Amino acid sequence: MGMRRTTSVLLATAVASAALVTGCGDEGKADPMRGQQWALDTIELPDAWGTSDGDKTVIAVVDTGVDRQHPDLKDRLVDGHDFVDNDDDPTDQNGHGTHVSGIAAAATDNGIGIAGGAPGAKIMPVRVLGADGSGSDANITKGIVWAANHGADVINLSLGESGLMARLLKGGVLNPAIKAAHAKGAVVVAAAGNDGTALQPYKPQTPVLVVGASGPANKPANFSNFGAQEAVSAPGVKILSTLPTYATKETEKNRSGYGTLDGTSMAAPYVSAVAALLHAQGRTPDQVMAAIRGTARNPEKLPKLGLGIVDAGAAVATEK
Repeated sequence: MGMRRTTSVLLATAVASAALVTGCGDEGKADPMRGQQWALDTIELPDAWGTSDGDKTVIAVVDTGVDRQHPDLKDRLVDGHDFVDNDDDPTDQNGHGTHVSGIAAAATDNGIGIAGGAPGAKIMPVRVLGADGSGSDANITKGIVWAANHGADVINLSLGESGLMARLLKGGVLNPAIKAAHAKGAVVVAAAGNDGTALQPYKPQTPVLVVGASGPANKPANFSNFGAQEAVSAPGVKILSTLPTYATKETEKNRSGYGTLDGTSMAAPYVSAVAALLHAQGRTPDQVMAAIRGTARNPEKLPKLGLGIVDAGAAVATEK
């Protein structure tokens, strides 16, 4: 049974006391930490929200689970599943999945914390990784298939490390699972990994959006893998998002409910959010992928950015 770990690195020190989770927010009030979310503006998400907010779209986060009581997430959730403990309680015991979920679709304009990338979308938490952030290929495969069979429109895989990538190069079990999910109507988005090396993790015909990480200056992050076919990039450095408010691996010194992480794991859910906006416009998975790839920006033609950094505003403005 293959084991692998999540793709985030570097948990920053606790965010300022303004991040502290207290009480409930008010609909229509600005998110107090929105000014610290540099990535939203970099990929033009606020510009896209005037056209689509991802309404009635479900993003499955196949990961370590989610803090189901987090004030910025609890109203954004649909039913999920836990393949680690084989039950319907995908509570996050690591922190990674909660961070990824907030990037994708934290509640927006609720007077609490941060803004999610797809304000109208819902999160389906599918736990396939344990408290240490590792899990089996078999459970990841089951999670992808379960999500697709239970109504996921977008499936986020912030998973790949070099060991898994090597197996996928040989035609690993995730390739047919991703194909099956795509055939069911889901857009599959996968993090490229954090080894800083050139890899082609999936068979060329596998319908998956591979995402590398970029930094604030629109340059490739030095840790990001690259080289996957038709890969795109999105911000993955010093990304502020939700974290569990209880003790986990990622919250040993920070119980504020928010913090920053680096990694292609953080870049992928930004692309999943853009995919949700496009899905809400009635686009097919192939049309979603084409719009994201066709509008990615790479003016300096930097190979490590792949096709370029995603542009949500341009993507939602394209014709189907």
